[in-house]
Amino acid sequence: MSNQQTQLDHLFSALGDTTRRAVLARLCQGPAAVSELALEFDMALPSFTQHLRVLEHSGLVVSEKNGRVRTYQLAPAGLREAEQWLAAQRSDWEKRFNQLDAYLNKIKENHDV
Repeated sequence: MSNQQTQLDHLFSALGDTTRRAVLARLCQGPAAVSELALEFDMALPSFTQHLRVLEHSGLVVSEKNGRVRTYQLAPAGLREAEQWLAAQRSDWEKRFNQLDAYLNKIKENHDV
């Protein structure tokens, strides 16, 4: 498996969790400290920070430590990789559907004759 495929696996796995998607939605408003992010979730801090580690490992967020405070923010490049992959998949499927449509129209024309 290529490095790009492995990265996409991590990315989509990270996006597959409700908590992590909610964290990303919150970070769309701007950077936030772990303690601020954790307030919105009913879970132990170690469990919550594991979600943050998954997001960071997948390339969706980056963190910075200033003293004892760790702040997270979005890393748009991670989402661009997913977007590019999805666009390529969409393009392939659109081609297939267009081919199927042309084939079905041809059958219909031959049947109507």
